[in-house]
Amino acid sequence: MKLVVAVIQPTKLNAVRESLEKVEVQRMTVCDSQGFARQPGRTEIFRGRESSGLVRKIVLEIVVNDDFLERTVEAIADVARSGPEGTIGEGSIFILPAEEAIRIDDASRGPGAV
Repeated sequence: MKLVVAVIQPTKLNAVRESLEKVEVQRMTVCDSQGFARQPGRTEIFRGRESSGLVRKIVLEIVVNDDFLERTVEAIADVARSGPEGTIGEGSIFILPAEEAIRIDDASRGPGAV
């Protein structure tokens, strides 16, 4: 099992969700987030003070069995990228090992719980 963590533009959420549904990935957690990387944060004036703003992003957390990994990554990347070349600020995808999954309602464990 793997944990796929994808940081994407908020405007891409619905398209990514539809793309994941097409490849039969039907479970994910969506978190609202702020941050910056190569795309600089915005500087804002709030109540007369300058503050270094952060860029709003969406973080998707998806646990998949190994046979779903590549189709999950491709479904996210193909839709989250703005074109063949892409642009800075479109996001990132991270893949981490998921050692165990336990479904709370029926206590099933392992790949069957995903």
